[in-house]
Amino acid sequence: MDEEIRKEIRKMTLQNAFEHGGKTQEKIILGKILGTKPEFRTKVKEISVEIAEIVSNVNQLSIKEQKKEIDEKFPEILAPKEKIQERKGLPELKNAQQGKVITRFPPEPNGYPHIGHAKAAIINSEYAKMYGGKFILRMDDTNPEAERMEYHAAIKVGLEWLGIKFDTVKNTSDDMEVFYEKGLELINSGKAYVCKCKRDDISKNRRERKDCKCSRENVDKNINNWEKMETKFKPGEAIVRFRGNMKADNAVMRDPVLFRIIHGKHYTVGEKYRIWPSYDFAVAIEDSIDGVTHAYRSKEFELRKELIDAILDSLNMRKPEQGFFSRLEFKGMPISKRIIKPLIEDRKVSWYDDPRLPTLEALKKRGIKPEAIRKFIMSLGLTKANTLAPFDSLEAFNRKFVDGDSIRLFMVNNPRKLIVKNLSITSVEISNHPVNDMGKRKIDVDKNFYISGDDIQNIEEGTQIRLLGLGNILITKKGNELEGEYVKEGDIASIPKIQWVSQKTAHRIKIIIPKILFINEKFNENSLEELDVYSEPHYLQLKEGEEIQFVRFGYCRKDSQNQAIFTHK
Repeated sequence: MDEEIRKEIRKMTLQNAFEHGGKTQEKIILGKILGTKPEFRTKVKEISVEIAEIVSNVNQLSIKEQKKEIDEKFPEILAPKEKIQERKGLPELKNAQQGKVITRFPPEPNGYPHIGHAKAAIINSEYAKMYGGKFILRMDDTNPEAERMEYHAAIKVGLEWLGIKFDTVKNTSDDMEVFYEKGLELINSGKAYVCKCKRDDISKNRRERKDCKCSRENVDKNINNWEKMETKFKPGEAIVRFRGNMKADNAVMRDPVLFRIIHGKHYTVGEKYRIWPSYDFAVAIEDSIDGVTHAYRSKEFELRKELIDAILDSLNMRKPEQGFFSRLEFKGMPISKRIIKPLIEDRKVSWYDDPRLPTLEALKKRGIKPEAIRKFIMSLGLTKANTLAPFDSLEAFNRKFVDGDSIRLFMVNNPRKLIVKNLSITSVEISNHPVNDMGKRKIDVDKNFYISGDDIQNIEEGTQIRLLGLGNILITKKGNELEGEYVKEGDIASIPKIQWVSQKTAHRIKIIIPKILFINEKFNENSLEELDVYSEPHYLQLKEGEEIQFVRFGYCRKDSQNQAIFTHK
């Protein structure tokens, strides 16, 4: 076996053992290896032999010896994890006046909102609050071929879930007549022209920085061609281009498109218009007439600043301050529709609310709180450095919001039977939260219990265990089933504490565990794990969507009476 793999196995084994009282299990290490190196699934037999040897060796070491080896060979294991430093607010805006700042969030309704949309909306919303200003939601709906009411509604629902409020809500298509007016103004002033060149020729000329013949047409000819765009020309036969600079180093300035012909029924205005403005033209005009003072967007639009300023200068219109920030994505969780849509079509993910995705619907379904998203995004600030964050950086913020409100419940995975012969009690009351006053729950019991198969590994005849909230049990027989005797009094400090479920009231549920969707840019076929477990009957009394913590397992969100979705540890 490759020495690097052997080294990685040893590292994982030492870490897991050290974190769990000095012992680990072969199957745990196997799962970790296959989770990080799925390509080794074809070599499970070979790897398992190596894991068995290493686990046995590590388990024989004392915790002191394990720590010594970690310190010498793998010091990064014990190194403090880098924490995201939460900032106190955003940096000041340039040329901003208290009470006069207007910001906006202009999503295109061509897909479901995701974490990137959340960042843009939250930053612009916070700036409006910071300066006692106004915040506009403007649907950038000028591409009828791609946009749908379904997405429009999903964006509104997602923003509402995030708790974002707007002073004004509008559609870019509300101002189509204004765009026509301003477009004609540019044509009449000679600062725009109608181009009838083929698409390939246009691209070639832009690459080679050459003017096209259409740019030499006079104003009357361009006005005539504009009229034909409304009635005669077909999509692709004519576009309106801004007279920029074909020699410019910034390719955006090489006579970009201002208007194009699109046949298609728009989801709100129907077939009223066939000439539609480009994003660059529409956003420039809209920001100006809406009174936007500060327009902040992701840095992929940074090169367009020059064009937007040039368009507004050509029309003698007011220019907003423009700012840019890094695009936000999570490692292994793509936000691109071009990636997500094929995954849905190929049934590799269920829908846009699949908990492995970074869409707002998916994050909500997974149990991520909108308050955590806001705190996380604010902690990142306005850096323009690429933000490809690990998902657990968001989890760290979410944990703070779910911990205090999450009821604790017992859950048993890989259940094994335990019979307690002399148990005299018929019910117990257990606190729903170890610290906060969230009441108690009553659990009916008899002699028959389920405990986790993982817990049995370290139980021997003649030893005691403690069933949490119930009492000590002396194990008298170990086999396919365990037998024991209730011990009223006994040591509780040094014996294993084990969660349990009463057989008579056990409720079977499925726990869905989302994992990283892509590893090294390849789809992770093992990105969704399902566990069949037993929970307490109290699970049935919880509301759908309620966050819970299964003891010693992690936080989950109740998805239905028979299913929960794992949130995080």
